[in-house]
Amino acid sequence: MFSGSYQLGDVDFLLKKLDMRPISNVIEKERLIQFGVRHYSEIIGLEQQPSAKYLLLFYEAVERNAKKMAMDLVCLARILLIARPGGLTLVSLARAGTPVGVLLRKILVEHFDVDAPHYSVSIIRDRGIDTNALDHICAKRSPESIAFIDGWTGKGAIACELRRSIPEYWKKTSFDVSDELYVLCDLAGCAAGSGSTADYLIPSSILNSTVSGLVSRSILNDLVGPNDFHGCIYHHELSAHDISQWFVDRLLAEVREIFVTTIDMRLDEVDREAIRNESEAMISNIMCRFNVTDINYIKPGIGEATRSLLRRTPRALLLRDPEAQDVQHLVLLAREREVEVYVDSELPLLAISIIRKLRND
Repeated sequence: MFSGSYQLGDVDFLLKKLDMRPISNVIEKERLIQFGVRHYSEIIGLEQQPSAKYLLLFYEAVERNAKKMAMDLVCLARILLIARPGGLTLVSLARAGTPVGVLLRKILVEHFDVDAPHYSVSIIRDRGIDTNALDHICAKRSPESIAFIDGWTGKGAIACELRRSIPEYWKKTSFDVSDELYVLCDLAGCAAGSGSTADYLIPSSILNSTVSGLVSRSILNDLVGPNDFHGCIYHHELSAHDISQWFVDRLLAEVREIFVTTIDMRLDEVDREAIRNESEAMISNIMCRFNVTDINYIKPGIGEATRSLLRRTPRALLLRDPEAQDVQHLVLLAREREVEVYVDSELPLLAISIIRKLRND
């Protein structure tokens, strides 16, 4: 266990630090994944410090959306307290869920007088959740108190992975762990609870490890033994650029302002089935329109679109409004990577990206 660059007690990363060489060539990495040579979790790309222009867009997003994110965090905290009245253990899904988990823990302690321990664990599409990490948590905390936390849903792939892998965990243990997922923003309509269902720019989605405790996304390869936690790279070389704690402090200041000005925040009813149906119809339409045969090549929402433009080989970027402030970092990334941009004013979300299918030659 370690806390990354966060304060001790704010999170225990149940991840094994690995010493491995990242792949610097994005196209090479994409070929390995697309042609089945390596699973995406076995390899990782090189992470570099973003440009000054890109960082400026991040700070602008913080100033513009910090209050919205703070309100969604408070809403989510209240939902979690209702869902886990007998005690709460936050288990964030590394790494998009980690900043959310850190902030929720701080909010619960400061404003609700609830001490909810926070662990961050790995879950990998097609490979499942880290059961060694779950064993560790269940040995220390009531399994019924566990609530899985993530940043957002896109297509709902991680929510589906939870619903697949947690029942498998039930069969192997006597631990009654819920397979519910709680997120800041539920675009796919598949979370048990969320602060919002709107597609807006969650500032932490713009950056990688430097806003997530200097921890990489999780890794599962032959460096990870059968009794190990899933792996990660700890980016100590980026410590001079780390703003993880700054981001937490900035959001907590907004949360405090909310409690000064308005404590009576209503928990709105959400028709998640309607949201889920709209999301599925949208994805199906885009797959037909762009002749995409693999649903994993569709990345809905600002957060997923950002991740794909930073890490993958994008084919296209769809924007509802290219002048919207929340997508300016995507416009910049698309320009830098020579990705074609399509404008669709009827798009239900602000942004969707499509991964390029590489030729096998």
